[in-house]
Amino acid sequence: MEKVKRFQVSSRVIWGSSVALAILASIPKLFDAFSTASDIVINSSITLMFSIFIWYYNIYSLPKFTAQRTHKSLFNWKLLLSVLMGILVMVILVIAHQELFQVSKMDAPIMFELRGVLINLIVYMFLHLLFQNYQTQQIAVELERTQAVNLGAQYELLKQQVNPHFLFNSLNTLKSMVDIQDPQSSDFILKLSDFYRFTLESRKMDLISLREELQILDSYVYLLKARFEDGFEVTNEIDPKQYDSAIPPFSLQLLIENCIKHNVVSLDKPLKIKLYTEGDFLVIENRIQLKRGALSTGVGLDNINQRFMHLIHKEIEIDKTETTFKVKIPMIYDYRNN
Repeated sequence: MEKVKRFQVSSRVIWGSSVALAILASIPKLFDAFSTASDIVINSSITLMFSIFIWYYNIYSLPKFTAQRTHKSLFNWKLLLSVLMGILVMVILVIAHQELFQVSKMDAPIMFELRGVLINLIVYMFLHLLFQNYQTQQIAVELERTQAVNLGAQYELLKQQVNPHFLFNSLNTLKSMVDIQDPQSSDFILKLSDFYRFTLESRKMDLISLREELQILDSYVYLLKARFEDGFEVTNEIDPKQYDSAIPPFSLQLLIENCIKHNVVSLDKPLKIKLYTEGDFLVIENRIQLKRGALSTGVGLDNINQRFMHLIHKEIEIDKTETTFKVKIPMIYDYRNN
């Protein structure tokens, strides 16, 4: 998991801004003919020490360090406490410098206090704006992480959506073959076993090679042919050079299933499905011969589309005319099995 970035203010910012404030506070002294070098140094020292204290005091009063909830309003009791604390610290610094350096002439204490309140307000507001920005970024990161987790969970559910009706129909077909003592019953059982073995092996994978997907499809089509006989036909015209590309497991199976679900499949009107490549897309095409009263919910195609969006942020394309229905799925060339 991504490590949460801790809120912090660079020491360069704290010391750099404190030195800058100390220099700015001393500028008027440079133009005062009665000011001495000692006055300038003492004035700068008080401002520097006060600024550093105010920085660290306000930083450690933030909710990050006190476990208190953030106030919606920038101006609250914490600001009042900070101002009062600043006034007290400024009084202590002024008295300490007077006693330590035995200064006979200094600016009026009120001037130091006003300067301290101004510095306090500037630091407080700047720091809280930084902290609010930090919290906004953390919320965005957490939201993105939560969305990623939810998408992952949804994707796992999508991968489990192998139609249970297919198993039911396959077992019914097998029963019929056994009843009439069809010699191909044993082959049917082997293909059914292969298909569900592939299902178990591939269910935890995000992507498999197109070659493996076509092997799964071969078993699936064999089972359907046993059920529909010559009323169903799948033609593979995919360029073998594309076999090393990748595809989400059972994408082709779901698309074939979608064709059967919505179209008439019979000896009188055979359903012919063609697979081929077109640019960077793999195309599944069938002639439209809709069942009476068939209503499309779009769940199957939406399933596949969500899987591609989750994995490569690309959508499938649907090309429908009066006579043909095409679904184009993006080819994935750069991938790693995991």
